[in-house]
Amino acid sequence: MTAGALPEYRIKARNTSTQSENAIHHDDVARSYGFAGGLVPGVTVYAYVTHPLVAAWGSDWLERGTASVRFTKPLFEGDEALVAGPSGAGADGATATVSVRAGSGGGCSTATATLPNARTSAPHPAGYVAAPLPVQRPPAVASNLAVGRVMGSPVNRYNADAAAGWLDKVDDHLALYGGPGAYVHPAFYLDQANKTLSQNVRLGPWIHVGSVIRHLGGARHFFGGLHAVE
Repeated sequence: MTAGALPEYRIKARNTSTQSENAIHHDDVARSYGFAGGLVPGVTVYAYVTHPLVAAWGSDWLERGTASVRFTKPLFEGDEALVAGPSGAGADGATATVSVRAGSGGGCSTATATLPNARTSAPHPAGYVAAPLPVQRPPAVASNLAVGRVMGSPVNRYNADAAAGWLDKVDDHLALYGGPGAYVHPAFYLDQANKTLSQNVRLGPWIHVGSVIRHLGGARHFFGGLHAVE
């Protein structure tokens, strides 16, 4: 793989959370806060960010890549989004920058991604104890989000049907995501992190402003459901 610019990617933004409990994605509530309409979710914008990275780095990035993304301005339903990076598709150890701009101008998101030379060792699963989701969610205050607190674990299958629905939702149909043994779309992980938060504590309208992601192995789906590659 030779160094060069990441492939440019253009897509029409979609508000994929109009029915979400997070009312910042509802037109009326978002307008009451001064926005033009319901915000396109950060998870969806991140899906757009990953497209040129996966197009350039393929399964290597899905298995050991990293990303640090900031959502600086919102995208809205129907916005023409341009996803591009001035640096990138180099060999192992490379760093790429990816920006998302609305077609009308103005940066909406910036991400820095890396393709490490080797996969980082995954933490031992014994340190991540599964727990049931709360029957009644407490408010999202500091005492309920203390470091080390074990949160309830949402369970969501990612089988062939779920994968097809997710890929349609984020309009991403790269070959790596299709067919038996295909890779799980990386934005799905971020979606599950959001669900963990929103299903453990009670939130008002809230905005996703950034995330740091590190892949510790590629997850794939088979006809029976999700499979993690060791």
